[in-house]
Amino acid sequence: MKIQQIHHVAYRCKDAKETVEWYKKNLNMDYTLAFAENHVPSTHEPDPYMHIFLDAGMGNVLAFFELPTKPEMGRDENTPKWVQHLALKVADRDTLVAYKEHLEANGVEVLGVTDHSVFHSIYFFDPNGHRIELAYDDPGAAEMAAKAAAVKDEMLEEWSRTKRAPRQAAWLHEKEMDKV
Repeated sequence: MKIQQIHHVAYRCKDAKETVEWYKKNLNMDYTLAFAENHVPSTHEPDPYMHIFLDAGMGNVLAFFELPTKPEMGRDENTPKWVQHLALKVADRDTLVAYKEHLEANGVEVLGVTDHSVFHSIYFFDPNGHRIELAYDDPGAAEMAAKAAAVKDEMLEEWSRTKRAPRQAAWLHEKEMDKV
């Protein structure tokens, strides 16, 4: 048995129509499908919802649920905002910079470009408070990823014992840390 790919990733949204329009306008994603029911098919719970689907490219689907009868959306206050995010891949640096400029022109606050060595990315929030990352792979990504993968097991073991950052792959962010 082996997973083939992600079928879809689903998040909650405040307003389905606003979410569709925001993703179309800011990320050029196509709105592909909607389901709406007054009962949840899996649990049979009586609860109206709107379930929308957006094309995230190459068979990847980003979905949202609007749940009008539930309490206002919140987030896990014990988890920093930067942790939970959705990362979407773009072709190259020119595309990433074009998205950054496009988002900023639409009033979206953008952080980055951040250099992760293996990839480079920008970060921003959608209208629902979900953190989104756009990233492109560095031209030398395959070689760097292989170097980092070679130490993954020993890093995980060291982390498990010490709960301190192992240094075997510290080179990934040394350039970025030099800027701090």
